[in-house]
Amino acid sequence: MAELKDLGAIVVIPARYESVRFPGKPLAPIAGRAMIARVYEQATKAERVARVIVATDDERILKAVKEFGGEAIMTRRDHSCGTDRIAEVAAHIPAAIYVNVQGDEPLIDPAAIDAVVATMEEDESIQIVTPSATIKVASEIMDPNVVKVVTDFDGNALYFSRAPIPWVRDRAASVAARHAKHIGLYGFRREALLEFATFPPGELERIEQLEQLRWLENGYRIRVVEGDYEAVSVDVPGDVARVEKILRERGES
Repeated sequence: MAELKDLGAIVVIPARYESVRFPGKPLAPIAGRAMIARVYEQATKAERVARVIVATDDERILKAVKEFGGEAIMTRRDHSCGTDRIAEVAAHIPAAIYVNVQGDEPLIDPAAIDAVVATMEEDESIQIVTPSATIKVASEIMDPNVVKVVTDFDGNALYFSRAPIPWVRDRAASVAARHAKHIGLYGFRREALLEFATFPPGELERIEQLEQLRWLENGYRIRVVEGDYEAVSVDVPGDVARVEKILRERGES
């Protein structure tokens, strides 16, 4: 088998049918096309990936992807998070880098995918990469649905939280604190993914409900790359109209 570093990068889009807030979300129509089709199409525009695969647990999603000409594989139904599902893919399909693209981001920027891959290609010691962006809307700092991240001097994540980190203790002082939000896009090395599948969920992950904390609890470093990409996720049915509005404004509907 070829060396892993020669196999390039692939995008894996975890897509499960069951969702508490939005059942059947991957197949939800957005301006006439299934959301998973839009995510897949955007991912194929990335220049640094050789392959895009949808990893699903439902035959309906598998069929829909194949009907629009995409590649999809069936994975187990008992995975607790998207990273576990991607680890299953990594166990069967070798690659140098696996990029986790969320299946509920139909407007994902291909440049953000390329930035993640480029960071890993430039430094083979990096096992995990994820982007962040400066928070520009003050209300997002206190919003628990917006995950915040703080990093060390080398750009590695110190912690991810739904809480406002860093917390400005002295409100009377003139303190210019930068708050960064985590963008849910990841790049992984194969060996890291395979090891992740052996880790039980940690206490911090359980409390915050953030799977990336499992990496930190097990001693991994996560490199955080800064960018200006603004993620637009479809979490509930009402978010579909918001995405369609953006598409109309872009003339892409």
